[in-house]
Amino acid sequence: MSLPKVVSRDEWLEARRALLAEEKAFTKQYDALNTRRRELPMVLVDKPYVFAGADGSASLLELFEGRDQLVVYHFMFQPEWEKGCPNCTGFVDEIGSVAALNELNTTFALVSRAPYEKLAAYRTARGWSYPWYSSHGSDFNYDYHVTLDESVLPFEYNYRTKAEWDVLPNNGHTQGEQPFDLHGLSCFLRVGTDVFHTYSTYGRGPDAMTFTVTALDRTALGRQEPWEKPAGRIPGPPAEEHCH
Repeated sequence: MSLPKVVSRDEWLEARRALLAEEKAFTKQYDALNTRRRELPMVLVDKPYVFAGADGSASLLELFEGRDQLVVYHFMFQPEWEKGCPNCTGFVDEIGSVAALNELNTTFALVSRAPYEKLAAYRTARGWSYPWYSSHGSDFNYDYHVTLDESVLPFEYNYRTKAEWDVLPNNGHTQGEQPFDLHGLSCFLRVGTDVFHTYSTYGRGPDAMTFTVTALDRTALGRQEPWEKPAGRIPGPPAEEHCH
């Protein structure tokens, strides 16, 4: 077991002030990174995707609900499953109200490949009210690289090819029998009736949006993941197995 060194309050304060300087520098770097995100070019979405939702079929434009921005969480729920991915479920459980997001002209929605009836039943069971759409039968999941099937498109996840993933450690989530789904988050902008894709992130990219992870990152034991340093901290409860 490896725990933090025990020191006097004065020694701790000196160390904390030094870390604060690094935190402030990181905040400035993060602000600059967010500026880079906003400066990314965008791509016109010209494919006529059709989704199934609570009110029947819907286009990508209709997912905006009249607002100018759309944030889509690619929720792992394969057509043959009866329940959604436990990790994605945990992510959505932590979201809370999106009223402030809506007030800032932005809509949040979930999109999964399972038929809408399964999504609606699972949403009711979880007590969620977020709009949830099925992309079943469309190219949407494939085009945004959260359904991986080399018979449809070349393998790409988190902007890496299959060959690049195959030589990386901790790559088990990319080694399933195809087709299989992974998670991600994509952002879109509406200009009149035109829809543009502005951003997508995968893997650990959405981590910063969850309370549990950001809270644990500030604790002595951290996330209690095997890759964290310093090593040897008290382990947490066993992690959920990956969905596929």
